[in-house]
Amino acid sequence: MIKDPYLDELFKPRFTWFIGVLDVYDREETLGIELGAYNPDISEDRERLIRKYCLNLPYLSYRHKFVLFEALEEALSDSAYDFESLFDIDESETCSWPRAEWYSLESPRCFFSDVYRLAAEIWREDIDKAAREDRSTW
Repeated sequence: MIKDPYLDELFKPRFTWFIGVLDVYDREETLGIELGAYNPDISEDRERLIRKYCLNLPYLSYRHKFVLFEALEEALSDSAYDFESLFDIDESETCSWPRAEWYSLESPRCFFSDVYRLAAEIWREDIDKAAREDRSTW
């Protein structure tokens, strides 16, 4: 059983791991300004965001990355999976996106499709290492 990197409980592969790093709440003047230069609806900006932020998750082990990668692959194969809801922020939450465009991306599925494509490249060694292991030993 693979544990959450912060909690003493089972790791749940939520896709907010990828986009939570883009939350600028209480960091609008620093990270917010930095991320505000990007438009996630523009392919080149989206790729830069994903490479620099979304896949830069040093607190996840290679096993966590593998489980997250597999879950994303499964979600992308489900045409009914609602990726848009991942970008919704409830008014009671202390979260915010750096730009208004982020609240209504043209294609949240495309964003996560790019995350998957780039993770396959950037995390390749970690994914291969975990795939060779017996999961029952985790």
